[in-house]
Amino acid sequence: QVQLVESGGGLVQAGGSLRLSCAASGSIFRIDTMGWFRQAPGKQRELVASITRSGSTNYADSVKGRFTISRDNVKNTGYLQMNSLKPEDTAVYYCNAYVVRLATMTNYQYWGQGTQVTVSS
Repeated sequence: QVQLVESGGGLVQAGGSLRLSCAASGSIFRIDTMGWFRQAPGKQRELVASITRSGSTNYADSVKGRFTISRDNVKNTGYLQMNSLKPEDTAVYYCNAYVVRLATMTNYQYWGQGTQVTVSS
């Protein structure tokens, strides 16, 4: 089995910064694309940013220039650096990863449990 564990969420004032981490563990052969999604109350879950294994990135327009996604393929960990945070960034942030498992050598999609980010005005 594979687990994704997020950390780094919390309460921050507008204009502040937070860094989220997503550590993958378990029976992992390789992690392909990793991503961060978020879901605010009453809204659908949306893609914030994604990064391929080779480092190609994609961002939602609302976070471009403020958020940076990165990863460490040796540590099987992904990161989301969030700067210039706004109250509208308040949401539960979820880590997502496509993982090739050792046992099956097949790609599966996994989700973390989510971490709350609250930005006060």
